[in-house]
Amino acid sequence: MKVFLIVIDGLGDLEKNGKTPLSLAKKKKLNFLAKNGLCAISYPIERGIVPGSDTGHLALFGYDPYKYYVGRGILEALGSNIRIYEGDVAFRANFATCSKFEITDRRAGRIDEESAKKLAKEIEHLKIKDFDFFFYHTKGHRGVLIIRGRASPLVTDTDPHSLGKISWSKGITDEGNETAKAINEWTKEVNKILEKSEINKERKKKNIPQANIVLLRGGSSIVKGKYFEGATYFGPYVKEPIRVETFEERYGLKASCIAGGALYKGIGKYLGMDVIELKRATADQNTDLEEKFSKGVSEIQKKDFVFLHIKGCDPLGHDGKFDEKRKFIEKIDKCIPDEIIKDKDILTIVTSDHSTPCSFKSHSAHPVPIVFYNCGRRNNVKSFDELSCSVMEIKHLDVMPMVLGMINKAKMYGS
Repeated sequence: MKVFLIVIDGLGDLEKNGKTPLSLAKKKKLNFLAKNGLCAISYPIERGIVPGSDTGHLALFGYDPYKYYVGRGILEALGSNIRIYEGDVAFRANFATCSKFEITDRRAGRIDEESAKKLAKEIEHLKIKDFDFFFYHTKGHRGVLIIRGRASPLVTDTDPHSLGKISWSKGITDEGNETAKAINEWTKEVNKILEKSEINKERKKKNIPQANIVLLRGGSSIVKGKYFEGATYFGPYVKEPIRVETFEERYGLKASCIAGGALYKGIGKYLGMDVIELKRATADQNTDLEEKFSKGVSEIQKKDFVFLHIKGCDPLGHDGKFDEKRKFIEKIDKCIPDEIIKDKDILTIVTSDHSTPCSFKSHSAHPVPIVFYNCGRRNNVKSFDELSCSVMEIKHLDVMPMVLGMINKAKMYGS
C-alpha cells in the first residue's frame, strides 16, 4: 500500500457555543473517512507541551524533536532554496511593528508580498563587526536571515513570541556572545533603515502597521557540508552536531512533499523528500487547493508516500477568525480527491501538526484529531472532529510505527 498524508496546519480548536470550527463545518468527505476509518486524538509532542509547526511535523514523521530539532532557521532556509554553507547561521525572521522597541504587531499587519519584497531589498546585506548579514524575503511577513563569518547559533531569539518589549539576543554560552552583540546591532540598524523607508512612511499615513523591525528566532547552522545533502546540523536545541537519517533510509519509502510554506518544504528537504514546487501555493487560505491535490494524485502514482500540507487554518486561528476557519475547512473537504478515497491501495491519513484555537490566537497544548482510512479497522466514529475522535489517544511519534504496521512493513519482534 501507498500512504497519502494530509496535514491541515493548526486544525485543532476549542468550543464556542458547544462547537469548534471543525465540528461545525459541513464536511462530507472528512466524516466519511472518520466513519470508515480508525480515529484518535494525538498529542503532537506530549501532554502539556505546546508544539511549534516544526517540532509537530518532525514528531509526525517519527523523528523525536528532542533529538532532531536543531532550530527553525535551517528548515526555513532549506525550504526557501537559500544556499547555506559551513559555518552559516540561519534564522527564521518576521517583519514586525514596534514603537521604541516595544512590539505592537508581530506580523506587521500581515504585510503584503509586494511591500515586503521591497523592504527586504533595503536590508538585504549589512556588515556588522566581522559578520555579513543577508536577509531574504520568503512569503508575507516571513523571511530568512543568514549570518556569515564564524557566527554561532548559540544565541537567544529576539522575537519575544508575544507583544511587548523585544527580547535582545544573548549568548547561551560564551561562544555566542559576539554573535548576540552583532545581532542586536543589526536589529537596531535595520530599525533605522526601515523607519526611513518610503513604504513605511506611506503605511503610517494610511494608519497601517509599519514593518519597521525584524524579529529573529530558531538560530541553527550547518557544521559540515553545504546546502542539505549529507550535511551535519547544529543549534541550541541539540547537545552536539547531528546528521539526520533520510525518510527513505529510515522507512524504505520514497516520499514527496507538497507545500507552500518555506518551513514545510524545508522539513521535506531536511528529511530527504522530493519537494514539489507549485506556482499557486500561497501558504495561507488563498492557496490553490485543487492544484495541490491534483499534484498529490499525480505524485502518489510515482511514490510510496505523499505529504500534502495545507496552511490556511493556522493563520485564521492566529487571527481569531472562527467562522473563516470553519469555511476554509469546508473548502478543504470539497477538494479532497475521490481518487484517493476510492483507491484501496492507498492508506489516507488526515491530521494536524498542532491546535491553534481562535480564542488563544496562538498554538496550544491540546491534542489534534487524526484518522487512518483504508487501514482495515474502524472504531465507529461518526464525525471527524476533536471530541468525536477522542475514543483513542496516541502521540505523533506513534503515527509512523502505526503506518508501517498498516501497510505491512513493520518489523517482527521475537519469533
